Amino acid sequence: MNIAILSGKGGTGKTTIATNLAMMMDISYVDCDVEEPNGFIFLEPEITSKKEVQIGYPVIDSQSCTLCGECTRVCQFQAIAKAGKEMVVFPKMCHDCGACELACPVGAISFQKRTVGKLEYGMAKNLSCSRGILNVGELMAVSTIRQLLKNLPQKEHFIDCPPGTSCNVVTALKYADAAILVTEPSEFGFHDLLMAEKLVRLFKLPYGVVINKDDEKNNMVKVYCQENAVPLFGTVPYGKEAASLYSNGKMLGESELFKNYFQNIACKIKEAFAW
Repeated sequence: MNIAILSGKGGTGKTTIATNLAMMMDISYVDCDVEEPNGFIFLEPEITSKKEVQIGYPVIDSQSCTLCGECTRVCQFQAIAKAGKEMVVFPKMCHDCGACELACPVGAISFQKRTVGKLEYGMAKNLSCSRGILNVGELMAVSTIRQLLKNLPQKEHFIDCPPGTSCNVVTALKYADAAILVTEPSEFGFHDLLMAEKLVRLFKLPYGVVINKDDEKNNMVKVYCQENAVPLFGTVPYGKEAASLYSNGKMLGESELFKNYFQNIACKIKEAFAW
């Protein structure tokens, strides 16, 4: 079972919840926030292997090209443009779909590979960990996320999704069997929780909510979950100790104060999802 952990906005503590639950439940951790993968800061795995992520981009043979413009017509991502008497390619805009190569009537287009990121695999004690890292300056994370997830071994994984509800998150959810929505008891957190909820419902995934930085009051998130029969898996309280542990790259679950909270959340998850 692959369980996606996502939030409608950044800064809710999604990675904090994901890494602590992975360690608590002994479930493999996969960091799909490839633009800013920070889960390894907390888990500190020993890297055992690395792999480059490569995607294709079009190369146009100027001797064969007739400047007909068919490639620009079919490209939905503006990766090819006609500039006077030459065709210009923007490799970082290309989605490697191959439409331009198929559309070219004279066979002037071929594809070459370029590196856009890398995948890293490692072990944190007995916990399997993997992550994708997008190269600085790259515009699109989808290819790196897809290559990270498509060859996962057949066992349980926590998929730490990118923040928000963009196509990066959609790509990660395609590999998920269930979801955990992490939020905070604020107006912004609640607003973006509703966006994330719509997304997982679109995928027809079973899901539940975890409240991070909880104020321990009957806040708007708790009221919403109760009134709409949304499973509330648990809460992690807001406090100085949590902030101190986080800022030092420490796991909250290692503290006796927070250990029980994560154990309770883990029990609720196992009850809710077919294990």
